[in-house]
Amino acid sequence: MHFSVNYKNSTLAYRKSGHGEKVLLLFHGFGQNKQIFDDLAHAVDDQYTLYAIDLFFHGSSQWSKGEVALKKKEWLEIMTQFLAENKIERFSLLGFSLGGKFALATLELFPNRIDQLILLAPDGIKTNFWYSLATYPLLLRRFFKSMIVKPGRLHSLTSFLHKLNLVDNGLLRFAQWQMDTQEKRERVYYSWVVFRHLKFDMKNIASLKAKHSIRLTLIVGKHDKIITIENMKRLLQYVKDHQLIVLDTGHNGVIEGSIEVLSKLDR
Repeated sequence: MHFSVNYKNSTLAYRKSGHGEKVLLLFHGFGQNKQIFDDLAHAVDDQYTLYAIDLFFHGSSQWSKGEVALKKKEWLEIMTQFLAENKIERFSLLGFSLGGKFALATLELFPNRIDQLILLAPDGIKTNFWYSLATYPLLLRRFFKSMIVKPGRLHSLTSFLHKLNLVDNGLLRFAQWQMDTQEKRERVYYSWVVFRHLKFDMKNIASLKAKHSIRLTLIVGKHDKIITIENMKRLLQYVKDHQLIVLDTGHNGVIEGSIEVLSKLDR
């Protein structure tokens, strides 16, 4: 069943499935949509009622404010409306890649209502240098925006970085695949710029987890060049009680590889 939250001319779309007593909110990665979780939802739909959410600039969700950044206060208002409309009191969170930022933001805003946090190769734990470069200095932001309509500039930049060995080959191929059409380049740019305020203090996240007895499961790919195991130390150094699972896969295989693990998690 497909629904949406309407907030100040913006739309957050989501799909509801499953019939379990527990509630699980799912946030997908960059370039995906809520359908990426269909197989996972089917595996746990007897345990959970699931809400798979389209992030802004993805799927059927629409952000009406152009390049204006999404503030955490606005995310609080959106999610408060979403939870009220669906009569949800307690829930768990799952975020993959970019969706990790939205899972962390939701935990930060509703810690007393969350049972479990499941992070799959999550963004948001360590800020990427190139992400900061592209979104903060206004001059550089304009340069990155120009790549939407002038992809030759993107090619020149990636070739330059490759020659200097500043970017791993696997990461470079991933970036090129995510930006090989104007639609994809627009999604990259607007996602970077609009989501730039979704930053987190890992000590605070760990403190909220401990205070509210939130269970943490972190699943990463051994061969992931996008979100590495090393990146996870920024959070795990502050968290004593957690479950870390390393799968024999790269970034794009983490969701599929997690299905069997997650289907057994609470049984």
